[in-house]
Amino acid sequence: MKLERMMAITILLLNRKRVQANELAERMEVSLRTIYRDLESLSLAGIPIVSYTGAEGGFEIMDSFRLDRQLLSFAELASLFTALKGLQSTRALNDSGMEALLGKVGALLSQAERDRLSERQQVVVDFTPWRNSEAERRKYETLQTATAETKLVRFAYTDSQGGESERCVEPMGLALKGYSWYLHGYCLTREDYRIFKLSRIRDLQMLAESYRRRGADLAELNRRMEAPVERAAPCVDLVLRISGEGKVAAIDWFDESEIEKQPDGSLLVRTSLPEGKRLIGLLLHSGTDVLVLEPPRIAEEVRKTALEIAQMYSASQINE
Repeated sequence: MKLERMMAITILLLNRKRVQANELAERMEVSLRTIYRDLESLSLAGIPIVSYTGAEGGFEIMDSFRLDRQLLSFAELASLFTALKGLQSTRALNDSGMEALLGKVGALLSQAERDRLSERQQVVVDFTPWRNSEAERRKYETLQTATAETKLVRFAYTDSQGGESERCVEPMGLALKGYSWYLHGYCLTREDYRIFKLSRIRDLQMLAESYRRRGADLAELNRRMEAPVERAAPCVDLVLRISGEGKVAAIDWFDESEIEKQPDGSLLVRTSLPEGKRLIGLLLHSGTDVLVLEPPRIAEEVRKTALEIAQMYSASQINE
């Protein structure tokens, strides 16, 4: 316990310019006398701790000191630090364990290098999901606990076709894909491995019943589940004319090589997308800013769907 406390004090001092003894005592939940003894032990061990008196006094480690980081260069540590900060931004991973890990990485840098890291930071990695509610966080925490303790979970689930079902699952692990969290697990209802989007999970319960972890690992499951998604629907070649505010979405969605600017300011987009209801919904998303030029059958599907929507909102139905 003393060794762990002294390591924690060292990491804290390495990541902070100056820390007062009473703050250390509060953080470590020990007396001031114990903190002074720990600081003396660290000094005897060769860690250059300097004390300062007065209102701004406290303890700090000399700027030139850092922990031995062996083969990691400054550039490699800077990249690692940026990646860890990105993972912390998910909020679901924003826990004491991540804070401690960031602290340990920071402790591998001298004060001068930490100043350089702050000055040269050119990339911010932010994995924060657009949908980031407290309910989503609770789902994540429940599934993380169930996975660690090998407990079965039960929940209601809505699949990609809108079908609803009750599932009982052996959770294998969580994956962050495209700003959304997914659960990998063995579904006892379907008797096979499945992937579940957390936003579609409702009434989640962690059961008292335990399970024995199966042979597949998380990386294998992730690779296995990606292939069927890519082959889910055949692709169709499209030619679109996009104008108005739809041009902004086109620049976000399509590759630069697929976009051709027209003399009137509109964009001509030649692309290939999976066919199906999602494609029609995507084309309708921008309203009159998108016109399907080819193929005619897709243009007709968009027209029919738009007429069906208009019929839903007919004056007689709205008045009812």
